[in-house]
Amino acid sequence: MIITKIMTRVNSQICVLTLALCASLFAIAPICFSQSAASPAASSQKQAKENAAASAKIDKAYLQKLWDGWATLNATGQRKYYAQGPHVFFDDTPLKYSNWDEYESTTSKEFAEYKTASFKVNDDAQIHKCGDAYWATATVASDLTQKSGKREQSTFRWTVVFEKQNGKWLIVHEHVSVPQQ
Repeated sequence: MIITKIMTRVNSQICVLTLALCASLFAIAPICFSQSAASPAASSQKQAKENAAASAKIDKAYLQKLWDGWATLNATGQRKYYAQGPHVFFDDTPLKYSNWDEYESTTSKEFAEYKTASFKVNDDAQIHKCGDAYWATATVASDLTQKSGKREQSTFRWTVVFEKQNGKWLIVHEHVSVPQQ
């Protein structure tokens, strides 16, 4: 008899606790589900915005944007597009640069001789995705005016390789060459 009374009392307390727990769960469930449903979407939207800001789409417009940057005659401004560290960049002269710092230093000195520049990526641009990299080729029409007034126009070949680093597509190799006249 005593055991029956104890069991009845325990069962009654278990029922009360179970009902309290269920009521609590029903009360907070809409909050939990709305937050968990919103969190992935909000997180996904936030991630998409960050990715869009951090990494450009590699297309002809982006290639032109790179050359528009060079047209400012400010090599330092181009740093954001190039991978830092030991990467080889070939330009028409000198033979090669072993890293961005060499490239920036030399082109800054060369640009000091010019007052204006424009570059146009021609319609023959091709862009290829290869795993975690892009590579592109194009001919680029250039029109530069020296401070002396002498104008230099040419079309050169351009090959560029992009690699995603820290969420940004950076140039890890570039080759610019001018056909022999």
